[in-house]
Amino acid sequence: MPKQEAPLHQLKVYLPEGSFEEVSHYLLHYKVQLTITRERQSVLGDYRNSIAGKNHRISVNGNLNPYAFLITLLHELAHLFTYERYGHRVQAHGQEWKNEFSKILAQFLAKHIFPSDIQQTLFKTLQNPAASSCADTALLRILHKYDKKKDGVLLIEALPMGAHFKIKGGRLFIREEQVRKRFKCKEILTGKMYLFSPVYEVESVDA
Repeated sequence: MPKQEAPLHQLKVYLPEGSFEEVSHYLLHYKVQLTITRERQSVLGDYRNSIAGKNHRISVNGNLNPYAFLITLLHELAHLFTYERYGHRVQAHGQEWKNEFSKILAQFLAKHIFPSDIQQTLFKTLQNPAASSCADTALLRILHKYDKKKDGVLLIEALPMGAHFKIKGGRLFIREEQVRKRFKCKEILTGKMYLFSPVYEVESVDA
């Protein structure tokens, strides 16, 4: 995956107003090598601990809106803090990481950097943060409102029953009934059924 190391001053482009000073303090203090990546399907960010003379390394997807970018960066910084305290002796997203993420998230919530709807949703996650922002449906739904809108792109939950859509890569599906928290969808080419998160982004197409 192509990556571009981000000069610190350029981070202001990616971050919400009022967050740069504190973010840059952490990055400089811990000597973090930060890279901005192209969009990745399975992860929004990544952390690699310092080893063999290499600095701590964090990568964040560059296509995220500023609020999603900051939340993802704080998620990865929490991994760094956890590693500094516990090394590899604890689970990646265990209670130790949850504590660190809750603490740093609370610091930024106190600055009122986020819009009120994101702020309220994040307050609910403080007690038990999800292992991935991708797994936090409520948060993804709110953050989606602040993405740059693309023609025809919407969340699966916004599609009516029987609607046709395609995902990245061009595979075509029909949206069927909701099963608990997910939507059953049939791939048109193969007839196979798949379950999609309600906040999965797809492109609506004519039947």
